[in-house]
Amino acid sequence: MNQYTIIIIILFGIMVTPSFALSEDVAENMFNAATQHLMNKEYREAIVIYDEILESYPNNISTLKMKGIAQSNLGYHEKSMEQFFKILQYRPSDVIALTGLGVGFGNFGEYKEAKKYFETALEQKPNSVVIKNYLDYSNKVLEKYPYTPTEKPTTLTNTIPTKIPQHVKPIAEWWAEGQIQDSEFVNALKFLIESKIIQIPTSEPKSISSEKIPEWIRENAKWWAEGQIQDKDFVSGLQYLMEKGIIIVKIEKTPEQLQEEKTKELNAFKMYINKIANNVIKEKRYIEYPNPSGDVIKKFLRDYVKWNFEEEAKRASENFPNPTFEKINDIIIVKYKVYVNEQPTGLPLDHVSTLKNSFEFWEKQDLSINNEKAKVDFEITKQKAEANVWVTWVVRDLGEGVLGHAHLGKGIVEVT
Repeated sequence: MNQYTIIIIILFGIMVTPSFALSEDVAENMFNAATQHLMNKEYREAIVIYDEILESYPNNISTLKMKGIAQSNLGYHEKSMEQFFKILQYRPSDVIALTGLGVGFGNFGEYKEAKKYFETALEQKPNSVVIKNYLDYSNKVLEKYPYTPTEKPTTLTNTIPTKIPQHVKPIAEWWAEGQIQDSEFVNALKFLIESKIIQIPTSEPKSISSEKIPEWIRENAKWWAEGQIQDKDFVSGLQYLMEKGIIIVKIEKTPEQLQEEKTKELNAFKMYINKIANNVIKEKRYIEYPNPSGDVIKKFLRDYVKWNFEEEAKRASENFPNPTFEKINDIIIVKYKVYVNEQPTGLPLDHVSTLKNSFEFWEKQDLSINNEKAKVDFEITKQKAEANVWVTWVVRDLGEGVLGHAHLGKGIVEVT
């Protein structure tokens, strides 16, 4: 993949089915109409309808999910990430929300944070080629581009779902086999809730159940303890049972307090994303627009003095793939793959055309390597991760009469 994209509904081959408590026919018809707009790439029209639904059902997961996808396709990355974050507040292991946040962070150049979400999503859906591509691309860019991540607020340190601790498995197994009481198993569930591994609805009060937990649930716990089902399936099952009131756990906090915590957490996340967006400007990060959808890729910092560009570029270029060699008729052909960033609009000259003329000039030259004849061959690629050279356009003074400069062999070419 040469950039981040977010048409997840198509990539994953899924269609979300909403669940509405009231006015089911009306709400579902609205949802289906909005989704049809989304599939037709009429994203603004879709968002208007999704917003109408959310006025009545503010925490409806399906609607939040589709709205986030539509916003991301419009390039509203901050807004889309907000929707996906809301989903994770209620469903920490939701694959599309995890992937959507990974894509969002990638579009801001926060590749380390993006990688964490892709890794967690891949744990939930290990056979997803899409997520593997996102993760692979993030790793390759991180190898080429060292950067300092935006500092995350301490209140958001656990935004990525935590794995279930191993000590919970024996408890589930003992309970499944009838060796411990329901109350002890409920205490383990309380731990998972307080650790935010399991989220519960905030609309209904919780109290100690007067009835025993149904026997058929024990089998599910036993399968999980024995490794026959994954964490996500076990957690999803428990969450469903709590939402339906089959398992009731006493929580000391009121529904209002729980909702207030979620609101504060969401506000902290918004501030974090806003800080990232501001850093893109303050740090003068290179922002690329490699395709018409407007997805962005972060590149090298251009503030020469502040960021010691020479050292940053030198260290990064070591992780670029080496050019390949082929010998034809006693001539060594040195093959380069070059990624050329889209030229900024409003420039007086077609510099991309000038660059191609330069390629043609050098390909005609007779060169030598270790006293052997050599030629150079340039191939333009849209796959940035496989490129030996990145060409980027910068706005700064490189010196009198200097159009651009590069590091020899591989890495970055700056054209001013």
